Amino acid sequence: MLPLLFCAAVTKAQQITGNVKDDQGKGLSGATVTLKKVKDSALVKLAATNAAGQYSFASINAGNYFVAVSYTGHKAKTSAAFEVSGTGDVAVPEVVLTKTSGNLKEVVVAARKPMIEVKADKTILNVEGSVNAVGQDALDLLRKAPGVIVDKDDNLTLSGKNGVQVYVDGRPTPLNGKDLSDYLRTLQSSSIEAIEIITNPSAKYEAAGNAGIINIRLKKNKSYGTNGSVNAGYNQGITPKYNGGISLNHRNKHVNLFGNYSYNDNTNETNITLRREILDTLFDQKSKLNIDTRSHNFKAGMDYFINKRSTIGIMTNGSFSDMDMDNYSRTEISYIPTKQPDRLLIADNTNANKKNNINGNLNYRYADSTGHELNIDADFGAYRNKSDQFQPNYYFDPNNNPLYSRIYHMLAPTDIDIYSMKADYEQNFKKGRLGVGGKVSFVESNNDFRRFDVDPNTKDETLDIFRSNSFVYKENINAGYLNYNRQFKGFMIQAGLRVENTHATGRSQGIKQDAGGNFVTYDSTFTRDYTNLFPSAAITLNKKPMSQFSFTYSRRIDRPNYQNLNPFEFKLDEYTYQKGNTELRPQYTNSFGITHTYKYRLNTTLNYSHVKDIFSQLVDVTEKSKAFITQKNLATQDIVSLNISYPFMYKWYSIFGNLNAYYSKYKADLGVDRKVNLDVFAFNFYAQQSFRLGKGYTAEMSGFYTSPSIWQGTIKSSKIWSIDGGVQKTVLKGNGTVKASVSDIFRTFKWKGTSNFAGQQTLASGNWESRQLKLNFTYRFGNSQVKAARQRKTSLEEENKRAADSGGGGMGGGNQK
Repeated sequence: MLPLLFCAAVTKAQQITGNVKDDQGKGLSGATVTLKKVKDSALVKLAATNAAGQYSFASINAGNYFVAVSYTGHKAKTSAAFEVSGTGDVAVPEVVLTKTSGNLKEVVVAARKPMIEVKADKTILNVEGSVNAVGQDALDLLRKAPGVIVDKDDNLTLSGKNGVQVYVDGRPTPLNGKDLSDYLRTLQSSSIEAIEIITNPSAKYEAAGNAGIINIRLKKNKSYGTNGSVNAGYNQGITPKYNGGISLNHRNKHVNLFGNYSYNDNTNETNITLRREILDTLFDQKSKLNIDTRSHNFKAGMDYFINKRSTIGIMTNGSFSDMDMDNYSRTEISYIPTKQPDRLLIADNTNANKKNNINGNLNYRYADSTGHELNIDADFGAYRNKSDQFQPNYYFDPNNNPLYSRIYHMLAPTDIDIYSMKADYEQNFKKGRLGVGGKVSFVESNNDFRRFDVDPNTKDETLDIFRSNSFVYKENINAGYLNYNRQFKGFMIQAGLRVENTHATGRSQGIKQDAGGNFVTYDSTFTRDYTNLFPSAAITLNKKPMSQFSFTYSRRIDRPNYQNLNPFEFKLDEYTYQKGNTELRPQYTNSFGITHTYKYRLNTTLNYSHVKDIFSQLVDVTEKSKAFITQKNLATQDIVSLNISYPFMYKWYSIFGNLNAYYSKYKADLGVDRKVNLDVFAFNFYAQQSFRLGKGYTAEMSGFYTSPSIWQGTIKSSKIWSIDGGVQKTVLKGNGTVKASVSDIFRTFKWKGTSNFAGQQTLASGNWESRQLKLNFTYRFGNSQVKAARQRKTSLEEENKRAADSGGGGMGGGNQK
């Protein structure tokens, strides 16, 4: 028996080695080497050559193989077939690549990325080239990303956890909540290259984000010389929608200039039904919300290569958008014992929003051939959001006779300024890699809320001094980290520690009446000072490359978004308003995970997380029948999740499937009739198939299913599912692409949720313009070999992410979801 086992082990442990050189006999570093089967050219394994041009493949089964070698600027080449017999290692004859010559415009390089790439610390959704991504925006793409759930209020969760940090090109988006979803809607799929889901960030990353980081990578041009692309799109749902953009890049030996611009004109319709029972009163509301968005996005910058080791760069990006929201709602108010309508409330709200932001970045990078690397970033961000909401509330009796009206006019400008600087340094140390760094950031948010009562007859406006106030929030975070990783024989370790010190103050000023009925000025001020340690560690057992295990641990924090601390009372309708909570505390998460990777394809991850003081959005009750939406800290959340993913590619067909299942329990005791004790087992499944049909045609079919789950700790949701399909064709000698697709083919993308808290029973449901015909044309021009502009992760990290719901008016008038 032992000899048989020994022989079996030998046949599984063959090693293939080889060399790649240029036509001058010099080893080519970084060449891509692909090991394939002779039988069907199926891909077995990928490798890259080292500094000497050498490569190797370990643990290869017996069989007949060949290698394909490619390198930028050189003609690709394949080796002769060779056999792995199981009796010894195999040395592949040397492969020599020659440089391409002549007119580069006549050289066509065809490279096809897999739809999904699963790596040790992240999952990558390659949007570029995907048919079903056409005409979609970033928020729609996130709805379909593996393990990501977007709830009815456009809040993001990942594997059942709500602390998701969203980045664009390695830096966080400037907003959160409704403003974040509005911003993501302005990012068109035509400008997105990939979406990275980073589930286990190291100590180098911000400690914020208990669920991980979602990084949206925008497209970059990739060659020397000058090139660019233009695109135009048209979508047809209930209303037509338009988008377009241009991207330019110029690079030579010393300078790289890059820039892009996109425009989006989008009108969407949303329908919402809301039934609330409070004491003996039923509120039955039906709303139709129309959002008209016109946005301009831009990015421009320059990299200057001082020498082979040093690069300095400058970059600016921003967006300017006008968002007009019109929300018409009809609410029947009934006395429950008699089931007879008592009154009818008609609210026809309009909200004009202007959301402008601009960011600047100055950066320096040093990297030498011995492994020393230094990156320094200095950043500034300015966000100017204005909300102008007009809210008339008209009351009628059951016979539609006018009773009375209350009309409000609300102005809510918000200015947010962010200053940040960070430095990251890495070097080889003790046969591993050591990284150290630090960051300092300052944030100031100024909010001025003014509410006017409007006379129904004269239209004169009177300032409501009791519900108008100002809120100023200032925050300083100082952070430092140490991170180390090293490969040992059969296993790899990564360990890090991050320390963050936070000092924050908030000040709310307004007018109130004292016990004697006198008007007095109040000043509500709070201060937060805390220092936290955030350890992280990972061990990967990779002695058997075909079957690897990883064990991870991390502690992370989520600080309250700026607007969720704002105590303004922002009215949604006569009976519903939204307000912040100055007592909101950070939430802390401890996570433990085990990941198994089989044959570089099948990935299985089991994770457990315990969240203390988890944020939850509650619909609370005041003045007996009026409800207000606010954020509070629940006691705890415990969540166990299992994620399984598998990509499969065979000749003209490929498919990726991802299953994320989790069990979550929420617990809190906030007083009488204000207890939360909910648990749920839920899962999310995502699949995408691609068919190469020949003659430049490609077809795709994708879909997702989300089982009933819990949103925001208190809302039980129903299932959600959707299927998309589309086709694309390359034209104009490969320089152009025409795409056509239909989203939500069966119109199943609808949501429903129920809650029972503080004596209020709520049933909400809705749908939006999810089924659309989408057409897009892209044309690429210029040199197709320009190297990419440097991916730059600037120092505006967590602060940008938390510039939340600026201007309050992003609530969409009377859109009570």
